[in-house]
Amino acid sequence: QAQLVESGGGVVRTGDSLTLSCTASGSGASTNFMGWFRQVPGKEREFVAVINWNGDTIKYGDSVKGRFTISRDYTKNTAYLFMSSVKPEDTAVYYCAAATPYFGGKYIYRHEYSYWGQGTQVTVSS
Repeated sequence: QAQLVESGGGVVRTGDSLTLSCTASGSGASTNFMGWFRQVPGKEREFVAVINWNGDTIKYGDSVKGRFTISRDYTKNTAYLFMSSVKPEDTAVYYCAAATPYFGGKYIYRHEYSYWGQGTQVTVSS
């Protein structure tokens, strides 16, 4: 069973950059897909980005393509989400999640992830 701990949230201004980190520990931590989702009150949790264990599979949600970059340090079991050119609509609680690889997985849906971090708030002021 994997445990996930996020860090790096905070308050930034429009156009700024911010990096979130997620460190995984426990069984399977090194081979799981690691993803980022975000959620604002009253809305569904939205897929942001995902990366596999060696970085050769990366996907982004449409709203963050070209602005956010996901990466992973395999030796530290840590995934990063570099957020650039942030906008007020990026304000949300950001969740790190881990998915056990399976045949046919897309890793863009919430139900594909078994493990979740506690979430970190990102607020972008205009």
